[in-house]
Amino acid sequence: MDCVLIESLELETVIGVYDWERTIRQRLVLDLELATDIRLAAADDDLTKTLDYAAISQRIQRFADEHDFALVETFAERLAQLLMTEFFVPWLRLTLRKPGAVPAAAAVGVRIERGTPPEGA
Repeated sequence: MDCVLIESLELETVIGVYDWERTIRQRLVLDLELATDIRLAAADDDLTKTLDYAAISQRIQRFADEHDFALVETFAERLAQLLMTEFFVPWLRLTLRKPGAVPAAAAVGVRIERGTPPEGA
């Protein structure tokens, strides 16, 4: 299985369950592994035949700007659905961290996998 990686993508969004969190933007850090077959793109050196990580990163930022959720779980689940649908990704692993949410921890968050890993994974 080939994967396109996006690591440590920083976003700011409204997220949290407490009233005070609903009035500010907080930082999230996202890691993504997106299943794809890179052979066609590599053969022709053609960006249109692979997952464009710049376009995906921009779409993720737009998603963060357009939505506000209470839970990082909801953010992760909805984002995974969006990426799989809009970019035709059959499988992904998404790690979403919320730095500073727990003072004694560097970050808290979730890691999810969605879809079916391609054969041979």
